[in-house]
Parts: sequence; C-alpha cells; structure tokens
Amino acid sequence: MNRREYLASIPVSLLSSKMLFSAEPRAAAVDATILEGYKLVEVSSVADAMEQLYGERAYMSHDMRPVFKTKFAGPATTVLMKKGEHKEGSKVSQGMLDAIDAAAPGAVYVMVLPDGTDIAAMGGLMATAMKFRGLAGAVLDGAVRDLPQIQRIQFPVYSRGISPATSVNHYRFEARDVPVMCAGVRVTPGDIVAADEDGVAVVPRNRVAEVLKKAMELDDTEHRMYPFIEKYKSIREAVDKFGRI
Repeated sequence: MNRREYLASIPVSLLSSKMLFSAEPRAAAVDATILEGYKLVEVSSVADAMEQLYGERAYMSHDMRPVFKTKFAGPATTVLMKKGEHKEGSKVSQGMLDAIDAAAPGAVYVMVLPDGTDIAAMGGLMATAMKFRGLAGAVLDGAVRDLPQIQRIQFPVYSRGISPATSVNHYRFEARDVPVMCAGVRVTPGDIVAADEDGVAVVPRNRVAEVLKKAMELDDTEHRMYPFIEKYKSIREAVDKFGRI
C-alpha cells in the first residue's frame, strides 16, 4: 500500500473522533492509525491545515533543522531547563535524564534551553539512550553535539544549531512534562510533533484528527497538481483548476 492509499484508508470515524487520548498527559495515547497518518503526511500540509482551520502558527522557527534527512511523528514529552551558572555539575540536571527513562516508545523528546542556541542541549549519550528506548526523535530549542555518534546510530535530532559546548554548569533542570515554548511554538505534553525536511510542526492533541484530515486533503490536491503542471506546463492553470498553491 502506498502513501496515498494508506491515508485514504483511515476511517472517517477516526478522523471525526475527539476521544483519541488517555486522560493522563504523559501517556498521550493517540490512536495508532492517526499517528501513522502523521508519519506519512507532509509537514507543510500540517502547518497549512493548522493555519486554515484555526488561524494559528504551528511550525517552528526556520533554523530548527535536522542532523540528517529524516521524517517522524509522535507525542511530545517535554523538558524545560533554566539558565544559571553553577559548579554543581550534572546532578542538578538529572531530571532531563529521568525524562528519557520515563518516556514511552514512540515519544518525541522536546527540550528547551532558554538562550541556548550556542549550547548543546544533548549529545551522543542522550541520543543513544533515546534510540535504544525507542523514542521517535528529539527536537531541541538549543544546539546539539556529538554528530558522529548521532549519525552512526541514526537517531533523528532537530536543533537550532550545532555546538561543542556543554550545558553542564550553565543550566539547571527546571521541569518536565509541562507546556513549553519551543522555537516559537507552544508544545504541551501529548501534542503531536511532526518533522520532515521542511521543518517541524506541532498539533495540539485535541485537534489531531481534524488537522490530519485537512492535511491529507491538501497533500492529495498538491500531489494531483504535479502531473497536471508537468503535462500542461502552466502553474496558473493548475491553481485555477485545483485551487491550491
């Protein structure tokens, strides 16, 4: 079954349902069929769907880029760090490690270092733990380091920069599984984080069905436009016919 056929196979009843999550935010058990849809649909269509349906920005800053070409989606588990110089070493940051060990397989680790684009929020050790715990990926409002190891194990990481600098003695753990602002977008635990080559988008967990349905429609229209443009060599005719750009 190809991508288009899979998206078309998602039952309308699921796309209309609002009861897709457990009551506990950390569990955030989105229906598996909906989640698979987000793994296939294009992130640009997700961003467009959020804007068209709710008039809201859902995409992170343009400098949120992947270590390597990747595509993933999953429910967010969040970590907030607090800037502050100290000499206590890593013991004041244990909460960010506990968040990894507590995360469910398939989760997306979203970590925020305020003013941390020149500081690595994580490196090879944390990426290795996430990889072998089965997390879907990591999204860092901060930098990343240890690229050789991250690329070797092929664990998907998005960050706002690359830096050799450590956060140890410069940041403290503040909280986990709380709402955070990550690269311009609010992320609440359990929200769907979707990433591909275009960037990262976030969908509130109570809107995942409606947004996926709209994103699927936008994706389908766009992919029908490509062969039309190739055949008739006119973007204007395509837009007039399909109503999308």
